[in-house]
Amino acid sequence: MSFIQPRYAAAAPRAAEEAAPIVIVGGGLVGLTAALDLAQHGLRSVVLDDDDTVSVGSRAICFAKRTLEIYGRLGLGARFLDKGITWNTGRVFHRDREAYSFNLLPEEGHEYPAFVNLQQYYAEAWLVEACAATGMVDLRWRNAVTGIDGTRLSVGTPAGDYTLHADWVLACDGARSFIRNTLNLPFEGQVFRDRFLIADVRMQAPFPTERWFWFDPPFHPGQSVLLHKQPDDIWRIDFQLGWDADPEAEKDPARVRARVAAMLGDTPFELEWVSIYTFRCRRMQSFRAGRVFFLGDAAHQVSPFGARGGNGGVQDADNLCWKLAAVLRGQAPESLLDSYDAERIPAADENILNSTRSTDFITPKNDAARAYRDAVLELSAQHAFARPLVNSGRLSRPFIGYGLPAPDAPVLRDGAPDWLLRHLGRDFCVLSRGDAPATPLRAVTLGSDVEDHSGLAAARYDLAPGDAVLVRPDQHIAARFRATDAAAIRAAHEACLR
Repeated sequence: MSFIQPRYAAAAPRAAEEAAPIVIVGGGLVGLTAALDLAQHGLRSVVLDDDDTVSVGSRAICFAKRTLEIYGRLGLGARFLDKGITWNTGRVFHRDREAYSFNLLPEEGHEYPAFVNLQQYYAEAWLVEACAATGMVDLRWRNAVTGIDGTRLSVGTPAGDYTLHADWVLACDGARSFIRNTLNLPFEGQVFRDRFLIADVRMQAPFPTERWFWFDPPFHPGQSVLLHKQPDDIWRIDFQLGWDADPEAEKDPARVRARVAAMLGDTPFELEWVSIYTFRCRRMQSFRAGRVFFLGDAAHQVSPFGARGGNGGVQDADNLCWKLAAVLRGQAPESLLDSYDAERIPAADENILNSTRSTDFITPKNDAARAYRDAVLELSAQHAFARPLVNSGRLSRPFIGYGLPAPDAPVLRDGAPDWLLRHLGRDFCVLSRGDAPATPLRAVTLGSDVEDHSGLAAARYDLAPGDAVLVRPDQHIAARFRATDAAAIRAAHEACLR
């Protein structure tokens, strides 16, 4: 069944002056994820969006394993698996032949695959439903922020204007962020001299569910092309156009159809959606301005190749929301929120670095760079040493600078198959092998709470009998203990809240 674009009723002002503890500006993928995460921590929020629907077109389609695990914790993981297109394999082509293939998740024993392809509008629609079901999220459609002074927001609606006084503001309003621009907080980084065309096409094609990337193919010489399968027989094709391409002319449906037909030959197709984009790799100097936080594209931008934009934004929310909950509950000082900047800026820099390197390889800046690229591609067809040098987009991986994300593993619960991450929850947790330590923190013990029947849990956490790890609410490993010491665990927990 194809997606039916929902339309949500506009929210009228309730009073000339209102107040809310947390206001999220932007009801897209990142803003809705933050709202749902906060709700599951028991925090109410108001979400303001200037539109009355979810996104149009595929946009962020590649949801990485780490992001899927986050949505699993938020209760949506099964929907991604059921509807999305699962893939682990990618293939790289050079001119008229395949150079090599790769597998992003060669080992077994994970609930989620390396990637699931799913149009962003599905994810957003599910998030809207989940937010509404909590009773904790006030979703206000066609409520456009028209001004900001500190955390005082001026909001315009079809039924009139009002003022919303927030204690905290989460700016999730995208690459053209009104909040960022109004506060005069610029992006710093690069805009690359190239343009790309996205074409979503509907077709029934025999291609497998893999990521295919071409360098200099016969049907689009001198440029690159990316192909992805999505649900509902929708395929996404990204065509490199070059900087001199006229964006308006290239969006002409007849011109797009000609490009797609040259690629697909006799395969019939229907054109669903078209967009033009330019590579941008840049970020704000700081993701916090007082009590205003910036998440996702409002804070940082990367090129689409590598799927680091949407995944990075979801992981921003994952990092910030538990900290904001701890502060508002009185469990941590406000200074804990400084760690959002300290942890997510290096993550953004890693994404920007990988995205920049991908862009430089895909779009060589001079003849020497092009000769290097072509030589690497030729060698990669026969020699494994050259394949890591090929860069068609270093695909999204979680940032480990503030602790390795807790790895999943198959377990048994009361004899039934289950997954370890489902038991770690959304609060601090001590995972141990053997006797649980005597701390006020929630404990999960291999052998008693869950059975590590395959041995993969102990192996992936390197847990010998008596060992333990402290896992943060965002399911990153905060500390490791070779001998279970309750005092040391309590000290590590307190350090995480400073």
